[in-house]
Amino acid sequence: MDDMDFPTPDVEIESVTPAELKGRIDAGEDVVLLDARMESDYEEWSIDGETVESINVPYFNFLDEDVDDEILARVPDDREVTVLCAKGGASEFVAGSLKAEGYDVNHLEDGMNGWARIYEAVEVDRYDGAGTLLQYQRPSSGCLGYFVHDGDEAAVIDPLRAFTDRYLEDADDLGVDLKYAIDTHIHADHISGVRNLVEEGVEGVVPAAAVDRGVTYADDVTVTDDGDEFQVGDATIQTVYTPGHTSGMTSYLIDDSLLATGDGLFVESVARPDLEEGDEGAEDAAKQLYESLQKRVLSLPDETLVGGAHFSDAAVPAEDGTYTAPIGQLEEDMAALTMDEDEFVELILSDMPPRPANYEAIIATNLGQQETGDEEAFELELGPNNCAASQESLAGD
Repeated sequence: MDDMDFPTPDVEIESVTPAELKGRIDAGEDVVLLDARMESDYEEWSIDGETVESINVPYFNFLDEDVDDEILARVPDDREVTVLCAKGGASEFVAGSLKAEGYDVNHLEDGMNGWARIYEAVEVDRYDGAGTLLQYQRPSSGCLGYFVHDGDEAAVIDPLRAFTDRYLEDADDLGVDLKYAIDTHIHADHISGVRNLVEEGVEGVVPAAAVDRGVTYADDVTVTDDGDEFQVGDATIQTVYTPGHTSGMTSYLIDDSLLATGDGLFVESVARPDLEEGDEGAEDAAKQLYESLQKRVLSLPDETLVGGAHFSDAAVPAEDGTYTAPIGQLEEDMAALTMDEDEFVELILSDMPPRPANYEAIIATNLGQQETGDEEAFELELGPNNCAASQESLAGD
């Protein structure tokens, strides 16, 4: 859509940065968004929030010199409207058309691509291990990562390629050396930043079972087995093998305080089991996931925090603003964690969402079997993550 040449509006259109829009939504302000992308793009991926009113009116409705009155009637004329599109070109044009009709409008700078570049670090207040633990949050796709630092050392778990420079800059600002870049598994919804950080002198860590899927860069990283430990200052990161979502799915217990579960367990759901072997292997993977959860995760002390690699629109942040929760609380809130194996497997397989967009190309890139440039990588991972089973069926009462 934004590759078209849109006329420059005759009136000046103010722009809103993605960070400014996010701040307004976080503050609970009433926000009206007019999404000018095609309906299919809008339905797949849009900006949501409790105080957000979002309407979809594709840009082509504004190409005629006289905009149809029925179209204009869909746009609130008593409140400010922020127009957005994919990259910012169409939205400025649409905003200009609306302003000429007397509407109070602005447009989102860089569109949804700009929204996808928001990446926030929030401290996990309930973490009681050595050092400090941060949770990275990418609201556009619900991706989460973790940055633990103690003394003059740090490690990042589940880094994103698009934010390689961010991790290095954060380490520099904190006066620490980024020692490890750790992946929990071969991701299917975003491009991993481990190899890019390896190129910057960071030690990459990849689970052995993930390597067995065909990783081409095993010689460039540390391949870890169940029970291996890594020191970051006085903090210990222990490898906990938790297959199910994938055969290589591995969690990392950060100083006996928080279990970074990757895509195995989230604060509102559990993993989907079909992204590696497809529908044919999903039942066996679901059984494997059940065993991992029961024997490796739920066997930890109730106060151990869980932090997944994703959050969904259904997730409610904790008081500190992070998407973390104690294991004991998850057992109380999530019916799937107290079912027997047959019930669990039936539930997981009964209501899985669509697979992540471009997941096959993303997996091939993360295995190192496909070369993907930075811009193409960024485009591949735009949209929802869809790595969890249905939140509605798992989230308890």
